[in-house]
Amino acid sequence: MGLPEENNKQKVLRRIPSVDRALERDDVKMLLQKYSRSVVLKAIQKKLESIRRKILTAQGTLIDEKRKIVDINAEEIEKMIQSFNNPHLENVINATGVVLHTNLGRSPLPEEAIENMKRIAHSYSNLEYDLEKGQRGSRYSHVEELLCEISGAEAAFVVNNNAGAVVLSLNSLADGKDVIISRGELIEIGGSFRIPDIMKRSGALMVEVGTTNKTHLNDYEEAISDNTGLILKVHTSNYRIIGFTSEVDLLSLIELGKRYHLTVVNDLGSGCLIDFSPYGLAHEPTVQEVVKTGVDVVTFSGDKLLGGPQTGIIVGKKAILKKLIKNPLNRALRIDKLILAALESTLRLYIDQEAVIKKIPTLRMITLPLEIIERRAVDFLKRLQKIIPDHVEIQVIDDISQVGGGAFPSQQLPTKVISIISKLISVRDLEKHLRENRPSIITRINKNQLRIDLRTVNEKEEMIIEASLGKILNSIS
Repeated sequence: MGLPEENNKQKVLRRIPSVDRALERDDVKMLLQKYSRSVVLKAIQKKLESIRRKILTAQGTLIDEKRKIVDINAEEIEKMIQSFNNPHLENVINATGVVLHTNLGRSPLPEEAIENMKRIAHSYSNLEYDLEKGQRGSRYSHVEELLCEISGAEAAFVVNNNAGAVVLSLNSLADGKDVIISRGELIEIGGSFRIPDIMKRSGALMVEVGTTNKTHLNDYEEAISDNTGLILKVHTSNYRIIGFTSEVDLLSLIELGKRYHLTVVNDLGSGCLIDFSPYGLAHEPTVQEVVKTGVDVVTFSGDKLLGGPQTGIIVGKKAILKKLIKNPLNRALRIDKLILAALESTLRLYIDQEAVIKKIPTLRMITLPLEIIERRAVDFLKRLQKIIPDHVEIQVIDDISQVGGGAFPSQQLPTKVISIISKLISVRDLEKHLRENRPSIITRINKNQLRIDLRTVNEKEEMIIEASLGKILNSIS
């Protein structure tokens, strides 16, 4: 049975025009007056390849040599040419209510950071040049003083992400040596990156102590040997173990490290620079609190609870951080001028602790009061009711937002969402229409309802969602 279908495919494939034949079409020749020959040729080649793929992957009745799937015309070629200039990475509207949505780029940057990136991108900069001394400088100097002032640490520098910060710390301080860690802290972070894998790649030898739910100080002490390089404590920011549990606090590990002359590294993961508990969230250890313990090295992300660009920030004792900076691996992990510009501007906002919540989008969304979300949702509902057809049922209902990004895993953020159901279009099809809109609108589905959470939507984006929903829903009959 397979042979006739394959023969049919070959017949259809033979009907695909050549590049030269496509160029002979009068409508295609007109394109050469608007675009260069090389661009038109590239578009034709890509379009013909797309046709070939469709034929080769088609099955059964889809293979019909009389179909016009082999046709090619100027309109299709011009669309292909225009697509060459359309960036693949594009803006989307996050209406899911997940603030630190990893798939959607995590933290939106504050305006100050965006403006500073533009400023630095326009010309040369003093990235690694000391303007006072007139000689080579350090790229870390642009943020080190700020990080030290905010965190209280002796020294600080930045790499491309927190996984890189952990790898660099382990490789610099414990390459070929034992690193002691509690079994309850062997976490897996986004994208299937696991602490054991990261440790292996760093060259360190993992020594697990305790059990999944209980680890005691003597478990660490009994594991210490002549080959021990350091003690690693990982903040389990993306999960919680509750019930019959026990873990060793950081202060006890620092004391143990001093007794045996061992370095102690604390990976904070999401690392926050403000206390969220006054805003109704559970208390998370801040970077400042951890630094005060006297721990040797602290690592954390810049694009999660800090609200800046993707970075891995390392703060701690100056003598130890010097070893990390001198590691050749550091060059492979370093950040560029645009990330530095964004990070510096974001960090400067933390100097005014009273205003920082309003200026950093991530912090503002996490702490947004329920009454404000409800008022916006009700206003949005009223506007939408004026333009949607009768086959649509909409209402404002209670729901839960998420911080996301592995932060506050057990914390629920009460919210109000707009629920949408139509008698003429399935929830999944409506979600698809919104996702394929430009700009793309990312929503979520729950209990067979399409839900829009305005916690993660700014007021300008509300108008886009409103117009897009009206257009989509009114086109269905």
